[in-house]
Amino acid sequence: MDRHAPFTVPTPEARRQETFQHKLEQFNPGIVWLDALGHVTAFNDVALQILGPAGEQSLGVSQDKLIGIDVVQLHPEKSREKLRFLLHAEDASGCPVKSPPPLAMMINIPDRILLIKVSKMTASGGICGTCMIFYDVTDLTTEPDDQRAGSPVPSPRRLFKIPVYRKNRVILVDLKDIVRFQGDGHYTTIVTKDERYLSNLSLTDLELRLDDSIYLRVHRSHIVSLAHAIEVVKSEEHFHLVMDDVENTLVPVSRSKAGVLKERLGVV
Repeated sequence: MDRHAPFTVPTPEARRQETFQHKLEQFNPGIVWLDALGHVTAFNDVALQILGPAGEQSLGVSQDKLIGIDVVQLHPEKSREKLRFLLHAEDASGCPVKSPPPLAMMINIPDRILLIKVSKMTASGGICGTCMIFYDVTDLTTEPDDQRAGSPVPSPRRLFKIPVYRKNRVILVDLKDIVRFQGDGHYTTIVTKDERYLSNLSLTDLELRLDDSIYLRVHRSHIVSLAHAIEVVKSEEHFHLVMDDVENTLVPVSRSKAGVLKERLGVV
């Protein structure tokens, strides 16, 4: 080591990221083995603890009956298309053996946020199945559960960070830095003042877990942070919001949300 080399102090963001990566490395991951058809052949104990209750509550299937079940059926119906997309996705290079990047999913039973990675398994005859590995990042991305005792319907835990995947690393984006969310097919674009990230979490998933005093779904494809709205533009019968991102994006406001928006912003 060069004693004369300049010492660089890590930025707060770098320290937070390093801490997260360290925590992720310390996690005991859930592991599920799937056959070529996507049916479960084995669980480790972590996977059984999380997916077991899902099977019992959503399918009425006891934990000892889960072997052989289609893994997609263990997830809420609204999450199944996303999981199928992950299981059948191919790497951008076109190689069918390579695996896609991790996928963040919100699992309603028992209300967990999982970061899922799948890897194709090969044998002498080619692809023979899939290994699904997931990390439960609920406690790293959501506020503590403050649900009142005795409440019949538990509320989803509120998000304060969003897990995204970039350049072979998992990044947690602080919610306070997010200007807006834009839905597009299987993905949601997360926009901060000077960055864009892709997330696999849907606008519906996000809306349930955002602070509705700050975030408002103004359109089927857009959720905005009202704190980052800088101008309301009205043309004929249409409303738009100018947002405080690098492009000062003009976000459409649907007619059904115009009244709510004007009330929230105090606009006549």
